[in-house]
Amino acid sequence: MRIAFTKSNPIFCLTYPFEIKKTMRILGFVLSSLGLVACVPTAAAPTDQVSDFDRGVAVFDAVRAYDHVITQVDFGPRVPGSPAHERTAEWIAVQLTGSGWTVEFQPFEYGGYQLRNIIARDMTSSSSAAPIILGAHYDTRFYADYDDAAPDQPVPGANDGASGVAVLLELARVLETGALSQPVWLVFFDAEDNGRIQGWDWILGSRHFVDVLDVSPSLAVIVDMVGDTDLQIYYEKNSDPFLREEIWAVAASLGFEQFIPEEKYSILDDHTPFLQAGIPAVDIIDFEYPYFHTTEDLPDKVSPESLGAVGRTIEVWLEQNY
Repeated sequence: MRIAFTKSNPIFCLTYPFEIKKTMRILGFVLSSLGLVACVPTAAAPTDQVSDFDRGVAVFDAVRAYDHVITQVDFGPRVPGSPAHERTAEWIAVQLTGSGWTVEFQPFEYGGYQLRNIIARDMTSSSSAAPIILGAHYDTRFYADYDDAAPDQPVPGANDGASGVAVLLELARVLETGALSQPVWLVFFDAEDNGRIQGWDWILGSRHFVDVLDVSPSLAVIVDMVGDTDLQIYYEKNSDPFLREEIWAVAASLGFEQFIPEEKYSILDDHTPFLQAGIPAVDIIDFEYPYFHTTEDLPDKVSPESLGAVGRTIEVWLEQNY
């Protein structure tokens, strides 16, 4: 998915109505998650959260985000050219439209594959200022090359792909974009995760998006691999220092200890093309994920609490600063 340069041996890493979940699975999840339902919205920042609820304002729902992870994995591996990849793109568009966003597909071609980014704009914003980009990739990897038992199988991508998409879809539902001083675009990048495979490269969708921009965004925030049950999000070394400090400070104010204000990795990810174009960008990512590029990257390795910490942090950061 991306390259971590800090190792002696560099690591390469980088509506379709959704089918109703089986009653027993929902019941089982709810029963097992009651503690999370109670604590994610309220425990970390009770004063802030109660105020939002009292005002009738939607607040990031971690369990709803987790359900989006399950949905994507249920489609199957979202590798380019597959039915699951196509269906996921259409499903994302339907979710965004249902939350009031205007959706555009941005097609591009690579190696004979027809690919597409998904761009969502909230038309409630009357601002003519440069947009803020919130981005995640929705594709998954062709081969689980870190899986000793099944290296030729595709990656299910519960954390590596689905977690970032889930956070953005829930933000689409809850963000008070009309109250922001700058417009927000949600961008779902295609073809991020298949570098180091013959005929492929990393971060193809974000590269294309930046290459054809006709409006320069003010900044970009990428969320990737943010669902780990043991979430530890360090400063990514290439990310804009001001942006990362601002976001991590909001997380600290909300009591989210998953954000650790220390540098650890230098990573090639979807924030890289923005940085190369001179656009401030930050990568919110937990690179230390035991199931990275394996067939075990499944929903049981993802935590609603982790999704909630990231989503709520971005929600509050935007509404407090922009």
